[in-house]
Amino acid sequence: MEFYNFLNDYLEGAHPCILDELIATNLVQQEGYGDDDYCKQAADLIRKEIGNLEADIHFVAGGTQANMLCSSAFLKPYESIVAPKTAHIEIHEAGAIEFAGHKINTVEAHNGKILPAQIEEMVKFHYDEHMVVPKLVFISNTTELGSVYKKDELQKLSQMCKKHGLYLYIDGARLGAALTSNSNDLTLGEINQFADAYYIGGTKNGALIGEAIVINNPALKERFRYNMKQKGALIAKGRIIGIQFKNLFTDGLYYKLAAHANLMAEKLANGLADKNYKFLLPPESNQVFPILPNELIEKLEKNFGFYIWTKYNESSSVVRLVCSWATDEKAVDEFLKAI
Repeated sequence: MEFYNFLNDYLEGAHPCILDELIATNLVQQEGYGDDDYCKQAADLIRKEIGNLEADIHFVAGGTQANMLCSSAFLKPYESIVAPKTAHIEIHEAGAIEFAGHKINTVEAHNGKILPAQIEEMVKFHYDEHMVVPKLVFISNTTELGSVYKKDELQKLSQMCKKHGLYLYIDGARLGAALTSNSNDLTLGEINQFADAYYIGGTKNGALIGEAIVINNPALKERFRYNMKQKGALIAKGRIIGIQFKNLFTDGLYYKLAAHANLMAEKLANGLADKNYKFLLPPESNQVFPILPNELIEKLEKNFGFYIWTKYNESSSVVRLVCSWATDEKAVDEFLKAI
């Protein structure tokens, strides 16, 4: 088999039905900047799916853009974000949040998650006008380590945020993987009830490009499109993203694609476990973090792409294997055979 990549879940293009409709509608004239029929249809489908017909839906190009847009729109200049140290905004966004003028107050992650007590501790620590004011709690589902928030965990986070007047925001780059995980006990509608705002990831779940920002809290809705325009996120041909999300939320395609990614990752994890390899944390979604001997890693890298996450000890490292909506099961079999 040729070289195969488990590096991430956006190596492939898009699901064929998305490409087909992009071609079929190519010469249909539409309004720009998200006022086209496709964006409106996609937004209505999402509102129906989440059970909130009053939610504001905005389509943007990427996750970093969504996170920066929301933080800059929702927060006053002296307000900060509470996030785990493993958060995407802390490590992998080149200071986008700080560029927008906001400090990130990080806390230790517990398998990628943040705990309600950590929020309360951070709020109490910042007690006067010489400090920033924690105002938004940032989490990801799935987390950066592939773990999944349970209903009880999310509910308690939401309650703690409401207690202290904070917003709960969810990075949903891999929300599809979370919702179709065997460990999940939440629906998208239930997640929607707990979060003031979040985004539904398309880029990592079968779309060419794009994420859907969902704003529930009425206090956060005002003039959000002005913020998008100012920061270059109001796309003239917004129809491109609208068409993709219209397809993703028709006939459950969004869930089907994520379920395939999880299924392939589960097969990888089970195969590794059968060979007595351990994991950084129990696999729950489409990201798997096995601990492998460095000598074996060097051999595998000749035929497979993956990310070396961190050093485990002198002879072993943690690697990240990611499966996508399009992962070839034969490649999974070949990887396990190579192991």
